[in-house]
Amino acid sequence: MTTLLLSSEETDERNPLDLVETLIDRNDWSFDRQGSNELTVGVEGSWCQYHLWFSWRSDIRSIHFSCAYDVKIPNKAYDVIYELLAMMNERMFVGHFDTWREEGLVMFRHALILNKHGDLADEQVQTLVETGMKELERFYPAIQFCIWGGKTPEEALDAAMLETVGEA
Repeated sequence: MTTLLLSSEETDERNPLDLVETLIDRNDWSFDRQGSNELTVGVEGSWCQYHLWFSWRSDIRSIHFSCAYDVKIPNKAYDVIYELLAMMNERMFVGHFDTWREEGLVMFRHALILNKHGDLADEQVQTLVETGMKELERFYPAIQFCIWGGKTPEEALDAAMLETVGEA
Protein backbone atom coordinates (compact mmCIF):
# COMPACT_ATOMS: atom_id res chain seq x y z
CA MET A 1 0.00 0.00 0.00
CA THR A 2 1.31 3.44 -0.91
CA THR A 3 1.09 6.25 1.60
CA LEU A 4 0.53 9.77 0.37
CA LEU A 5 2.45 12.36 2.33
CA LEU A 6 1.45 15.97 1.90
CA SER A 7 3.68 18.90 2.61
CA SER A 8 2.33 21.67 4.76
CA GLU A 9 2.67 23.99 1.75
CA GLU A 10 0.11 21.91 -0.12
CA THR A 11 -2.46 21.75 2.66
CA ASP A 12 -2.09 25.01 4.57
CA GLU A 13 -2.71 27.33 1.62
CA ARG A 14 -6.47 27.45 2.20
CA ASN A 15 -8.75 26.30 4.92
CA PRO A 16 -12.09 25.34 3.33
CA LEU A 17 -13.87 25.94 6.64
CA ASP A 18 -13.40 29.66 5.98
CA LEU A 19 -15.78 29.28 3.03
CA VAL A 20 -18.15 27.14 5.11
CA GLU A 21 -18.19 29.87 7.76
CA THR A 22 -19.00 32.52 5.14
CA LEU A 23 -21.93 30.51 3.80
CA ILE A 24 -23.26 29.81 7.28
CA ASP A 25 -22.98 33.48 8.14
CA ARG A 26 -25.00 34.35 5.02
CA ASN A 27 -27.82 32.14 6.33
CA ASP A 28 -27.77 33.94 9.70
CA TRP A 29 -27.19 30.69 11.55
CA SER A 30 -25.43 30.73 14.89
CA PHE A 31 -22.13 28.91 14.81
CA ASP A 32 -19.02 28.33 16.84
CA ARG A 33 -15.54 27.92 15.42
CA GLN A 34 -13.50 25.66 17.72
CA GLY A 35 -10.10 26.44 16.27
CA SER A 36 -9.11 26.40 12.63
CA ASN A 37 -10.29 22.87 11.85
CA GLU A 38 -13.71 22.57 13.48
CA LEU A 39 -17.02 24.38 13.15
CA THR A 40 -20.42 23.69 14.73
CA VAL A 41 -23.77 25.14 13.69
CA GLY A 42 -27.27 25.09 15.14
CA VAL A 43 -30.11 25.01 12.60
CA GLU A 44 -33.83 24.78 13.16
CA GLY A 45 -35.38 21.93 11.17
CA SER A 46 -39.02 21.04 10.60
CA TRP A 47 -39.00 18.42 13.37
CA CYS A 48 -36.33 19.61 15.79
CA GLN A 49 -33.03 21.45 16.13
CA TYR A 50 -30.17 20.07 14.01
CA HIS A 51 -26.54 20.19 15.00
CA LEU A 52 -24.17 20.51 12.04
CA TRP A 53 -20.49 19.79 12.51
CA PHE A 54 -17.71 20.39 9.99
CA SER A 55 -14.17 19.18 10.46
CA TRP A 56 -11.22 19.85 8.13
CA ARG A 57 -8.42 17.30 7.94
CA SER A 58 -5.60 18.81 5.92
CA ASP A 59 -3.56 15.59 6.07
CA ILE A 60 -6.16 13.82 3.92
CA ARG A 61 -7.64 16.97 2.34
CA SER A 62 -11.11 16.08 3.55
CA ILE A 63 -14.05 17.86 5.10
CA HIS A 64 -16.11 15.64 7.34
CA PHE A 65 -19.71 16.74 7.77
CA SER A 66 -22.23 15.41 10.23
CA CYS A 67 -25.72 16.60 10.97
CA ALA A 68 -27.43 15.26 14.09
CA TYR A 69 -30.95 15.35 15.45
CA ASP A 70 -31.47 17.00 18.81
CA VAL A 71 -33.01 13.73 20.01
CA LYS A 72 -31.51 11.38 22.60
CA ILE A 73 -31.75 7.64 21.99
CA PRO A 74 -32.60 5.64 25.10
CA ASN A 75 -30.09 2.83 25.73
CA LYS A 76 -32.82 0.20 25.45
CA ALA A 77 -33.63 1.35 21.90
CA TYR A 78 -30.19 0.88 20.33
CA ASP A 79 -30.85 -2.59 18.92
CA VAL A 80 -33.87 -1.46 16.92
CA ILE A 81 -32.20 1.84 15.96
CA TYR A 82 -29.16 0.00 14.54
CA GLU A 83 -31.46 -2.20 12.50
CA LEU A 84 -33.44 0.82 11.33
CA LEU A 85 -30.28 2.75 10.37
CA ALA A 86 -29.06 -0.19 8.29
CA MET A 87 -32.37 -0.20 6.42
CA MET A 88 -32.26 3.58 5.97
CA ASN A 89 -28.70 3.42 4.64
CA GLU A 90 -29.79 0.90 2.01
CA ARG A 91 -32.06 3.63 0.59
CA MET A 92 -29.33 6.26 0.35
CA PHE A 93 -26.87 6.99 -2.44
CA VAL A 94 -24.78 9.67 -0.71
CA GLY A 95 -23.74 9.71 2.93
CA HIS A 96 -24.98 7.43 5.67
CA PHE A 97 -26.65 7.43 9.06
CA ASP A 98 -24.72 6.53 12.16
CA THR A 99 -24.91 6.97 15.92
CA TRP A 100 -22.73 8.71 18.42
CA ARG A 101 -23.49 6.40 21.28
CA GLU A 102 -21.57 8.44 23.83
CA GLU A 103 -23.99 11.33 23.29
CA GLY A 104 -27.04 9.23 22.36
CA LEU A 105 -27.38 10.87 18.94
CA VAL A 106 -28.37 9.76 15.44
CA MET A 107 -26.63 11.63 12.65
CA PHE A 108 -26.15 11.88 8.91
CA ARG A 109 -22.47 11.74 7.90
CA HIS A 110 -20.57 12.41 4.71
CA ALA A 111 -17.06 13.50 3.71
CA LEU A 112 -15.77 15.52 0.79
CA ILE A 113 -12.26 14.80 -0.42
CA LEU A 114 -10.76 17.92 -1.95
CA ASN A 115 -7.88 18.49 -4.36
CA LYS A 116 -4.35 19.24 -3.17
CA HIS A 117 -5.16 22.94 -2.78
CA GLY A 118 -8.26 22.30 -0.68
CA ASP A 119 -10.49 23.92 -3.27
CA LEU A 120 -14.14 24.00 -2.32
CA ALA A 121 -17.03 25.67 -4.14
CA ASP A 122 -20.02 27.40 -2.56
CA GLU A 123 -22.31 24.97 -4.36
CA GLN A 124 -20.56 21.96 -2.83
CA VAL A 125 -21.11 23.20 0.71
CA GLN A 126 -24.70 24.22 -0.05
CA THR A 127 -25.45 20.80 -1.57
CA LEU A 128 -23.77 18.99 1.32
CA VAL A 129 -25.85 20.83 3.94
CA GLU A 130 -29.08 20.53 1.93
CA THR A 131 -28.53 16.81 1.40
CA GLY A 132 -27.86 16.16 5.08
CA MET A 133 -30.85 18.14 6.26
CA LYS A 134 -33.13 16.60 3.61
CA GLU A 135 -32.18 13.09 4.76
CA LEU A 136 -32.71 14.04 8.41
CA GLU A 137 -36.16 15.39 7.57
CA ARG A 138 -37.05 12.34 5.49
CA PHE A 139 -36.17 9.75 8.13
CA TYR A 140 -37.12 11.57 11.36
CA PRO A 141 -40.60 10.00 11.55
CA ALA A 142 -39.15 6.48 11.23
CA ILE A 143 -36.78 7.09 14.13
CA GLN A 144 -39.61 8.45 16.26
CA PHE A 145 -41.87 5.52 15.36
CA CYS A 146 -39.13 3.12 16.49
CA ILE A 147 -38.09 4.89 19.68
CA TRP A 148 -41.42 6.14 21.00
CA GLY A 149 -44.07 4.38 18.89
CA GLY A 150 -42.96 0.83 19.58
CA LYS A 151 -42.85 -0.01 15.87
CA THR A 152 -40.44 -2.48 14.34
CA PRO A 153 -37.83 -0.96 12.02
CA GLU A 154 -39.76 -2.30 8.99
CA GLU A 155 -43.06 -0.86 10.20
CA ALA A 156 -41.46 2.47 11.09
CA LEU A 157 -39.74 2.82 7.74
CA ASP A 158 -42.84 1.82 5.79
CA ALA A 159 -44.98 4.33 7.70
CA ALA A 160 -42.42 7.13 7.33
CA MET A 161 -41.90 6.53 3.61
CA LEU A 162 -45.62 6.44 2.84
CA GLU A 163 -46.25 9.00 0.12
CA THR A 164 -49.65 10.62 -0.10
CA VAL A 165 -51.30 10.91 -3.50
CA GLY A 166 -53.94 13.42 -4.51
CA GLU A 167 -55.37 16.36 -2.64
CA ALA A 168 -57.54 16.59 0.43
